[in-house]
Amino acid sequence: MSQKPAKLVAGTGPEKTAPEAIIDKFLDTIWMERGLSVNTLGAYRADLMALKRWLAKRDTSLIYATRADLLAFIAWRAKEGAKPRSTARQLSSFRRFYRFLLREAVIGDDPTLKIDMPKIGRSLPRSLTESEVDSLLAAPDTQDPLGHRDRTMLEVLYATGLRVTELINLKQSEINLNQGVLRVSGKGERERLIPIGDEAQTWLRDFLAGPRVEILLERQTDYLFPTRRGDRMTRQAFWHIIKRYTKKAEIQGKLSPHTLRHAFATHLLNNGADLRVVQMLLGHSDLSTTQIYTHVARARMKELHAAHHPRA
Repeated sequence: MSQKPAKLVAGTGPEKTAPEAIIDKFLDTIWMERGLSVNTLGAYRADLMALKRWLAKRDTSLIYATRADLLAFIAWRAKEGAKPRSTARQLSSFRRFYRFLLREAVIGDDPTLKIDMPKIGRSLPRSLTESEVDSLLAAPDTQDPLGHRDRTMLEVLYATGLRVTELINLKQSEINLNQGVLRVSGKGERERLIPIGDEAQTWLRDFLAGPRVEILLERQTDYLFPTRRGDRMTRQAFWHIIKRYTKKAEIQGKLSPHTLRHAFATHLLNNGADLRVVQMLLGHSDLSTTQIYTHVARARMKELHAAHHPRA
């Protein structure tokens, strides 16, 4: 389990109000039970504190809010311009919180029980064509040790579909080049083994044999892809790397650090992979999360049909 994010979970003041103490206990509990990330816990806290402040103006306690209170808050948020996706995320936070209170016998009824989630369309992730992937992978200058590191990171990302956080936290001890697999702990501390593929294995062997040593000099770290300082790379630093090579490769449109993960899943499905295999490789706990990629694959097939069929 990840280290407890004390600053996020603990209250900020020396004396906590009853709602704040309950929020702290709720965050501690879900951190223990589900191993949620610092960012997720922070989002829960922000949602609950926003509701608490709004209710306080109505002389209502967060703990004993009613269904009518929550509906009024949602209506106010919509009037202020909140998007359905944002409202759905907040409502999800509230549901988990009030179900926790119900389980702890703090309240007798769940006020979120009969509140429907707002209907939101599922956005398709931005992906890349196979030729765009080739251009992106070829962008780093591999004669430079840092460029070789960046190329290896991109190769591993496309070969495995790792999340960016999983990539930058990857350690040497988690890679077995003899068997051609890597072991990673994903969301909720769920562990999975992922094939690396011959091309990525070649880049990894070359990187470990020379450029990584040049980057570290005398420093020591088990992190596979270190910075010049010998530290673990941050998400923000990798995001800047992606943006730089996207521009160099002349790829149009905005890319996110997740784009190669999306390309990994889409290209697998385009080439006949089973959806459940893709689910396992991505580390999705629910197949419905993976199913969005079938829409991407279908959209690509329609594009190909329209471009190449004589009567399209």
